[in-house]
This record gives sequence, C-alpha cells and structure tokens, in this order.
Amino acid sequence: MKKFFTYLFAMILVLMIGGSFVFLYKKSQAKPTVYKTESAEVTDITKKTVATGSIVPRQSVDVKPKVTGVLSELYVDAGRIVKKDEPLGKVQIIADAQALNGAQAQLTNAQITLDNAKRELDREEGLFKQGVVAEAEVYKFRTDFALAKQAVETASSNLQLVKEGATRSSGKASNVIVTATVDGMVIDVPVKVGYSVIQANSFNPGTTIATIANMNDIIFDGRVDEAEVAKIKEGMKLSIKVGAIENERLEGKLTYIAPQGKLIDGAIQFEIKADVILKPGVTMRANYSANADIVLDEKKQVLAVREAVVQYDKDSKPYVEVETSPQTFVRRDVQLGLSDGIHVEVKGGVTKADKIKIPDNAGPAKLEGSGSGGSKPPAKN
Repeated sequence: MKKFFTYLFAMILVLMIGGSFVFLYKKSQAKPTVYKTESAEVTDITKKTVATGSIVPRQSVDVKPKVTGVLSELYVDAGRIVKKDEPLGKVQIIADAQALNGAQAQLTNAQITLDNAKRELDREEGLFKQGVVAEAEVYKFRTDFALAKQAVETASSNLQLVKEGATRSSGKASNVIVTATVDGMVIDVPVKVGYSVIQANSFNPGTTIATIANMNDIIFDGRVDEAEVAKIKEGMKLSIKVGAIENERLEGKLTYIAPQGKLIDGAIQFEIKADVILKPGVTMRANYSANADIVLDEKKQVLAVREAVVQYDKDSKPYVEVETSPQTFVRRDVQLGLSDGIHVEVKGGVTKADKIKIPDNAGPAKLEGSGSGGSKPPAKN
C-alpha cells in the first residue's frame, strides 16, 4: 500500500512537470504577424497653412471731445447706427482757473485801451471841427479806436469760450457737443455720464467718447509663423472659420503681409490682413476670433496614399511595400508629390489596384475626423 502511494505521487509530479514544459513551449511559439493592407485612392489634395486672428472693421474712428470737462449727457449706446455730425454727447466745461483769470485780465486790459482810444478820438474830432488839426491826423485816432474795439470783442469771445466752450458768433457750432465724425455703427462707448473727459493735446491722446466703424466693410486681421510666411503671397484665397458662427465659413482674399515680424509668445509672427466677403443673413461683430486656412497649393483628383504607409530607407528614399501574394510583400519605390499632412500624391510606383502594407506604426486605415491641415514632413521609419 505504501509503494502504491509512492508511485502515484511520482506520477503526479511527472505529469505536472511535463504539463509545465508543454505550456511554456506553446507560449513561446509566437503567433505569425498578419499585416493589413490598403490601396491608393483618387482624391483632392490641398496644402494649407493656418493663421489665427480676429474679424475687425477695416477702419474704426475714436471720437474725442474738443474741450476738457465732465460728460453731462450721452445720447448713444453701442450698436446704434449714426450719421456724420450726429450728436453723441455733451460736455460741461470746468474752466481752468489760470485760463479763466488770463481771459478776464485780457478783457479788462482791452476795455481800458478802448476807453482811452475813445477819449483821444473825441478830443481830436473836436479839434478837427474847430479847424485846429488836419483830417489826416483824425484818421490815425479813428484807426486806433477801431482796433481797440476789435480787441475788446476778441477778448470777450475768448472769455466766453473759456467759460462755455463756444461763442455767440459760432452759431449752431459748439465745442461742448461731441458729434460723430463719420457714418457707421457705434461699436464701443467706454465712458458714462459724469466721467471727466480730456481733449486731445500734445501730452495726452484725449478721452474716447465713442468708437465708430463701418461693419459692412470688415477684414481678417491675423498672424502667421515665420516658418510659413515665405509660402504665402498677396492674392491668395482664404477660408475663414469664425468661432462664434457654427457651420459657416467665410471666403477671403489676402491683401497684406507685414514686412516685419514681431516676437509674440516666444515666436516671430507676421501680421496679415485679408478682405472678407460677407454672407447675407450672417451678423458680424467686431473682434470675433477666427482661424483662416490659406491655400498654398491644390491638386484635384490625383492618386494618393496616406503618408503613414510611406517608408524611408537610410538614404531617405520613399518606398511602400506591395503585397504580391497573401502576407508576402515586396518593396516598391514611389515618386511623391503634393502633401497635405495626411495624404500625399503618388506620381509613380504604385497603382490603384496595388495592396499596400500598413506598417505597425501607421495607425488605423481611416482616421476619424481627420482633415487636411498644414504641410509637415513625413515620418521616417
């Protein structure tokens, strides 16, 4: 009985060791790799570069007051359409003490001069009537009196201008009424009633009462990287996507490329501008953020493959592997053309009927949501 259990234990041990060897052997046998294939297709290839920017009016005008004071009335809000010379607001003048004192002193001096000239003229007129002096002598005093009278009128107008911002002789024109300088839409009113405002002068740009722009004439104002600016030129077409407007793209035409770049966020970027064609029913607002696709080159209905299936040898020559029999591939050199970053034109080497091997690092055959983008060099295997 004892020997039976000994033989049974030995048999179980042998079976366990043998089973382990069988398991390890099967596990060590690698499964053969099965490569998927895809074929070249006829498609459109568009090489683009992307510029970021915003939609802005071609021209906007900041309306500033002609006098310094306090904004006492405001007649417009942002979004209102105004005509040239339409009142926008009214400024209550806070007269400068020094200017007011000088104007009053000037008027006083002019009045004293006028009174003295009147006395001198009356005396000369009396002597002329008595025949004591010639008429030519009287003309001089008449001229002095007329000049003194004019000086009083000028000093009086100057004092009124300092106090009220306008003179009686100016008629309807008034410096205290701020008027629109152009036709257009009021896109911004940065002040409120009660704000202190300053007229433009040599040391201050002045306070903006309102900004007016023609929103029917807008442009795309954007920037491109220095690596892309050499590829674009004036006259190129743009496809503009405005972030605030869904399912709509605007067409544009490149009109300006800055001759000098600026350092922005650590990179040199160049400003560009493009005319924008508005679509009926689409409301545009100033400073909408937008991205513009600039078409650098385009080819219609050409044979193309995904760049991911193109491989490169040590001499950087492009090739693909074509299936000749099930899971048997041979190298086929190809001549490449225009690339959009995802697909590349094939000028020779393969046909539409060839089955091309998809390398392990090529990703899936169809990329969901993939779209054409800017040009980039293909990866080398």
